[in-house]
Parts: sequence; structure tokens; C-alpha cells
Amino acid sequence: MKDQLTKEEVLHVAHLARIKIDEEEIEKYQVELKKLLNDVDKIKEVEGYDEERMIAPWSKDTIAREDKSGEMLNPKEVLKNAPRHSGNYIEVPIVISDGEEA
Repeated sequence: MKDQLTKEEVLHVAHLARIKIDEEEIEKYQVELKKLLNDVDKIKEVEGYDEERMIAPWSKDTIAREDKSGEMLNPKEVLKNAPRHSGNYIEVPIVISDGEEA
């Protein structure tokens, strides 16, 4: 088993996480991410580990209401409740960014 991830694997994870990393960080994360994945594999080896039960803390039998179509909301009325808007769009704060200033 190899001791580190490839540069491409690290860059793929960084892309999925929407973070920029430099060459020095790539080398660091090649080892660190591999250690993390090895730890996850150890957890899976624990007796009683059941991946299916680990997915969510609620029962699969959760009952949801039936979807029903209704009357379209008036955009002007909706925007009255929005703290900020631009044209017909509600403005929301950036939660995840690609590392660049917006």
C-alpha cells in the first residue's frame, strides 16, 4: 500500500473542496490525506461497524408529506421579505468560495 496520494488525487480533493493549494501544500496533503483515509479504513474494521446505519441518525421509514403544486408567488411580494435583492433575485451571503475575492 502506498504511503501517499498522487498529486492528481490531492488536486482533485482540493477542487471538490473549492480550495486553492500551492505546491508545498500539495506535498503535505499527499501524506496527510492518506493518513486520514487509513484512519477511516481502521474505523471500518471495528466490530459492529455498519455503514448503512452510519448514514443518518434517523430511520429509513421517515414519512414525508406528498408534494402538491400551488399558486405561484408574486415576485414583488417575495422580495419584500428579503433583506437584500437585486432585480428579481434575492442576494445571499457567500458561504463557499473558490478562494478568490468576489
